[in-house]
Amino acid sequence: MACYILIFALLFFSWAPFLALAQPFKAVNLGNWLVTEGWMKPSLYDGIPDGTQVQFLSTKLQKYLSSENGGGTVLVANRPSASGWETFRLWRFNETHFNLRVFNKQFVGLEDQGNKVTAVSDTVGNSQTFQIIRNNDDRNLVRLQASNGQFIQASSETVVTADHVGSGWNDSDPSVFKMTIVSSLQGEYQLTNGYGPDRAPQVLQDHWNSYITEEDFRFMSENGLDAVRIPVGWWIASDPTPPKPFVGGSLKALDNAFTWAQKYGMKVIVDLHGVQGSQNGNDHSGTRDGYQEWGESNIQETVAVIDFLAERYANKPGLAAIELMNEPTAPGIDLDTLKKYYQAGYDAVRKHSENAYVILSNRLGPADSKELLSFASGLKRVVIDVHYYNLFSDSFNSMNPQQNIDYIYNQRVSALATVTTTNGPLIFIGEWTGEWAVQGASMQDYQNFAKAQLDVYGRATFGWAYWAYQCAANHWSLKWMIENNYIKL
Repeated sequence: MACYILIFALLFFSWAPFLALAQPFKAVNLGNWLVTEGWMKPSLYDGIPDGTQVQFLSTKLQKYLSSENGGGTVLVANRPSASGWETFRLWRFNETHFNLRVFNKQFVGLEDQGNKVTAVSDTVGNSQTFQIIRNNDDRNLVRLQASNGQFIQASSETVVTADHVGSGWNDSDPSVFKMTIVSSLQGEYQLTNGYGPDRAPQVLQDHWNSYITEEDFRFMSENGLDAVRIPVGWWIASDPTPPKPFVGGSLKALDNAFTWAQKYGMKVIVDLHGVQGSQNGNDHSGTRDGYQEWGESNIQETVAVIDFLAERYANKPGLAAIELMNEPTAPGIDLDTLKKYYQAGYDAVRKHSENAYVILSNRLGPADSKELLSFASGLKRVVIDVHYYNLFSDSFNSMNPQQNIDYIYNQRVSALATVTTTNGPLIFIGEWTGEWAVQGASMQDYQNFAKAQLDVYGRATFGWAYWAYQCAANHWSLKWMIENNYIKL
């Protein structure tokens, strides 16, 4: 009998790490904590212009500045309307000085030994740095001072030079432009670069200390949640001195999360939300100017981040999984390249842990939801992450409450069944929310919509994670939804 007990004990403890991971998870995303997003807490970004896309209209010619052919040659001022070639992405050097990046990703600068303005450089330096001087009476009116101390002027539709020395603001002045802000990014890069090295560390430290606390873990645990998905950026692996403009400190906050999770019986999913080069161009990827530039050349450095996270947290009892990348987007990221990275990232996790799940995010955009199933089936303890929002598509804009609910019980059920296989990877609905495109919905409508999603998403074999725990927009905030009886887990 003692022999059987010993064998049972050995088997039990050898499998204990697997048994400890309660599934499927009821989780929540701690979005806007260690990777910031302006829309979730707008006050963080008050007065920060970095990451902005702008267009410049010559007040004299009434034509837009344009990077001819999208870049690679001269600037002109001959477009009656503005589109991609007429849009410039600001790289903030300091409060008033910027680099201007064009459609084909070159930078505006001065031609060597001359005053002609071109967009041919792939790098930035003094010649590619301009001071944007605003009119005190009309902040939309600007003049662009080049590194030679003179101003860009559009003396004709085909001649744009940096050789104007006047100081007036008359509409007939060829150096005066009306600047229109097309869109503004509000991510971690813009926040840290915008506040600068003197202020950013304290701003973010205050944010980390207050946005998510131990009390929040207690609240989550008491209200039926058993896991958190925590977005992190690639710069966390270089903490406490990450590359500028990012600042150190987020690693300590993540350490705290593991401590609090263990105290309240919760698990942690570490989600690499932002990778160097950006996997989707969205502000929450840590992008500088909205371009998606992650590719095969970034695999090694991204795997190094996963290796760092796996080594640091592999032996933490709270670790449930590491997600290798959030929302890579098709067609910008090639599937073969993504699989190559996922294999290397998986190997990096397995080097430190046989028990932690490895989560592979499906590509957003025009991609087959089943495209990772065969690849993932050859790996152990692997999860596919899908994100379901009744938003971000015109097809949802005309739906009434019942149509949204029917969509959950029909199309979402079908989509979930499509990716769920008997012997394949587990499925995780890593993001969903109680918000929708319906205008004027009642509290009961919201309750019914949330209940439908809980009913359906509860079938996901790895579980789900609501986006997000806290947010300035109420229905995106699970804490608010719970406290105000909009959702019951």
